[in-house]
Amino acid sequence: MAHEGPYVQLRPLGGGREWDADPVRVRRLSPAELLSARVADANTRSRTALGGERNEDRALD
Repeated sequence: MAHEGPYVQLRPLGGGREWDADPVRVRRLSPAELLSARVADANTRSRTALGGERNEDRALD
């Protein structure tokens, strides 16, 4: 996403709050990891658009 001081700022693919990460510990996703993350995000958006509940909306038992 960006650089802030000695850190890089990251954000989830689907949006959300960013966080700071040590650039030494950050690497690019492999093509398989990127595809998996995008499919998971698309599935979540699809379920939400269909009226399904998201994990964070579920009541804890």
